[in-house]
Amino acid sequence: MEFNNGTALITGASGGIGEEFAVQLAGRGANLVLVARRADKLAQLHDTLVGKHPDITVDVIAEDLAVPGSGAELENKVRDLGRTIDVLVNNAGVGLHSKFVDQAPEPNAAQIQLNCGTLVDLTARYLPAMTQRGRGVVINVASTASFQPTPGMAVYGATKAFVLSFTEALWQECRGTGVKVLALCPGATETEFFERTGEDFLTDGRQTARQVVGTALGALDRSGPTVVSGWKNSLLASGYRVTPRRLMLAVSERLLKSAN
Repeated sequence: MEFNNGTALITGASGGIGEEFAVQLAGRGANLVLVARRADKLAQLHDTLVGKHPDITVDVIAEDLAVPGSGAELENKVRDLGRTIDVLVNNAGVGLHSKFVDQAPEPNAAQIQLNCGTLVDLTARYLPAMTQRGRGVVINVASTASFQPTPGMAVYGATKAFVLSFTEALWQECRGTGVKVLALCPGATETEFFERTGEDFLTDGRQTARQVVGTALGALDRSGPTVVSGWKNSLLASGYRVTPRRLMLAVSERLLKSAN
């Protein structure tokens, strides 16, 4: 798929999968609007990308998308820059790793807002114009946690199941419009995600962000609504569909146990 001279808005772009989306899309000639909380990390990434690709435009916006109303603020800032968004990558997300009863209400509310609320809000703000133009891309980053409940990360798994369901429905609604919609479902990936949860788990078989993003961009040339990154992850995701629910819950809980 061609990205040259288009503009991609990437959330959670200061590291991990979001940063890798920026790197690979810049390599394909896309202009970028990079969004994350950490202004210093965004500035470093801006300088790196512009130095390597002087023909593209890279804008950075520091914004906490876990705050209600942040989607509207971000849209205003993008409008002030004069950018038309051709590609939306809803990558920003967070997870809490512990039993639900041990979690405070406020971080979970922020998790739901970021993983679901702002994702839907930004999609609502940019998808209609894409369909009117008859072209565009929306990539929503879900997870292999989308396919089954996740004891130990109960809210995170539920938010990612929401993202998967929402995105697959959009894929069907957008058929014939010229807009490509994709749910990307990575498994464990070498990013800062695990560090931020404060726990070490799913330590075996982690993919790199480069592998995950390469899978996503390659899937845009195919016709399905969802792509799971990595054959082992694909096999596991498929297996959950035929596994008895009680067994599935036990297996999922065991997989998410802390390695400490």
